[in-house]
Amino acid sequence: MSLVYSIFIQLYILSIRIATLFNPKARKWIAGRTNIFRQIEEAVKKDGKKKKIAWFHCASLGEFEQGRPVLEAFREKYPDHKIFLTFFSPSGYEIRHKYGQADWVFYLPSDTKANARKFLDLVDPDLVFFIKYEYWFNYLDELTSRNIPVYIVSAIFRKGQQFFGWYGGWFRKRLRKITWFFLQDEESETLLRSIGIERESISGDTRFDRVFAIASQDGEFPLIQQFCKDSKVILAGSTWPEDESILLPLCKEEGEKIKFIIAPHEVDSERITALVSAIGGNILRYSEAAGKDGSSYDILVIDSIGILAYLYKYATVAYIGGGFGSGIHNILEAAAFGVPVIFGPKFSKFREARDLVNLGGAISISTRNEYEAAFHRFFGDPGYCQQCAGICMNYVAEKKGATKRILQRL
Repeated sequence: MSLVYSIFIQLYILSIRIATLFNPKARKWIAGRTNIFRQIEEAVKKDGKKKKIAWFHCASLGEFEQGRPVLEAFREKYPDHKIFLTFFSPSGYEIRHKYGQADWVFYLPSDTKANARKFLDLVDPDLVFFIKYEYWFNYLDELTSRNIPVYIVSAIFRKGQQFFGWYGGWFRKRLRKITWFFLQDEESETLLRSIGIERESISGDTRFDRVFAIASQDGEFPLIQQFCKDSKVILAGSTWPEDESILLPLCKEEGEKIKFIIAPHEVDSERITALVSAIGGNILRYSEAAGKDGSSYDILVIDSIGILAYLYKYATVAYIGGGFGSGIHNILEAAAFGVPVIFGPKFSKFREARDLVNLGGAISISTRNEYEAAFHRFFGDPGYCQQCAGICMNYVAEKKGATKRILQRL
């Protein structure tokens, strides 16, 4: 099985190299790993005297934000450690490669046996944190052989994963090499114990700590504030074309009564141009808002990365994209500000979405008519909207604290 896994990794690398011919993300994935060992060696040696190193690895930007509270709390509690941060995806590295709380930020070299040995020879971490579901088995084998402890932060498991199938013996053996699992929920604990793993504790989801911290900040965005003024606002975050096909008709109809902010998941120039063209009407791009009277526009398109989580403070209601594709994006960023949420039908994998639907703080929709009904219910009944807002805010406040529990356990 180890040979099969290694072949899979090589085929995966080959597929990305082929994808560079037409995919910008693939080009960044390859370019970011060019001469990476030389860059790591120079960066680590530049520090001079060897210090303890904690290696944090995240798949992408979402996992980084999930692990960020632990990284920052660890840095504060253990100032004698340096932080080595790696990303798998360009969407994480490209945005956070200058993150000030880490001493080094790099792409993770692909998971071959040779790369794992060379990477660990250079970095030589004293302990490792993988966020949520990052299981790179050659790295894990090498870490185990060197007796370096590995912790999984905000881990979550489901019955359909390979670890729990009849064919999953090889994967289970690797999973047992993890030093400790900090789990999100009881279901994950039950699944781990069903395969004989009891090195775990239920700490909760660190995303609650992160979104609560964001909602507690006093930062303002004058351009957004000017656009919203005293109007009711719906903020559509991390949208895809499938979401927008449902959003845009009502956006055009209600534009003079309700302010609309649309933040698409992808913000490349081609995507933004197509979105602006599809919307039409009295529309403003965030990147072009400086010097303009934002209050005179009905629709604002956010064509910048890294600010969406902070903008929900201006929303009356939030629509979260992704629910007509592989699954909804982060609804907790909106809920932390006490903003009721609407999202598409594919949310069953997300505990917080199921919880908020059951509690009454969120509404899932499958059609344009259902979206319009939810829209009019929120904006037509201020009392109902306020009730839902309170449910969302209380839900986040009650579930924060995972970071503290993790640090106490360490």
